[in-house]
Amino acid sequence: MLWGFFKKIVIADRLAIIVNLIYSNPTERTGPLLILATILFAFQIYCDFSGYSDIAIGASRIMGFKLMNNFRRPYFSRSINEFWKRWHISLSSWFKDYLYIPLGGRRVSIPRWYMNIMIVFLVSGLWHGASWTFVIWGGLHGLYLIIEIITKSFKEKLLRITKLIKFPRLIHLSEILLTFILVSIGWIFFRANSISDAFYIIKNIFKGWGSGFSEVKLVAGGMRTLIAFALIGFMGIVHVIQERGSAKQFLNKRPLVLRWAIYLAIMVLIVLFGVFNEVQFIYFQF
Repeated sequence: MLWGFFKKIVIADRLAIIVNLIYSNPTERTGPLLILATILFAFQIYCDFSGYSDIAIGASRIMGFKLMNNFRRPYFSRSINEFWKRWHISLSSWFKDYLYIPLGGRRVSIPRWYMNIMIVFLVSGLWHGASWTFVIWGGLHGLYLIIEIITKSFKEKLLRITKLIKFPRLIHLSEILLTFILVSIGWIFFRANSISDAFYIIKNIFKGWGSGFSEVKLVAGGMRTLIAFALIGFMGIVHVIQERGSAKQFLNKRPLVLRWAIYLAIMVLIVLFGVFNEVQFIYFQF
């Protein structure tokens, strides 16, 4: 529960200040600000929703119930397919069991399989709201996944031909970066107030770089932005530990005094850096 409160109050709600400021009127912002807001929103929605899930899981555990894990560090994903095995797992599992499999899953012809994928993701977009922004967001992810399936063998051959297969760490990092970029492009439609705003952001995201960095400091606040990325970095370190093993096991191996010092440190960070403006959870609207 404590980690969930940290992600929500300290990271998500702090990032929301910058994101809301820029996305509220994107036509007056330059490329660097639009990129900054898009990257920060990717972490805002993750920390907001996964923090909410962590709080629910912790509260249920206190009452003797064990809920499923809803997020598994999705921004470490190396593909869109892996991303959806790590993001909103409860919803993904529901769509798989009650829509994808009844449609035939992949036990059908290839064109029908691709159609099944698109139907699932388009319905997923509509599940979030009757808005074209959500439909396009869902459709984009369906398209990503289909292209990923089609190009899988070509990518493997290309890696062998170029000898890049000898550098697995480089491949690993590049796949994580590419997946994050694709997911972030989708988040533009998810967060934008309208389709016109979303297309404006995509069209102008690489414009205005001449004076863009000074505008970032002026609009978003230099120190505020640095604190935001520092908090994301701290969360990233925790996630690296979780990727290599259980954070609970990691803490249990530490001496009692050190373990409680870590708990108290997180509490202090929440008090010092938390935003207490009663910012609603993003997924409360869905």
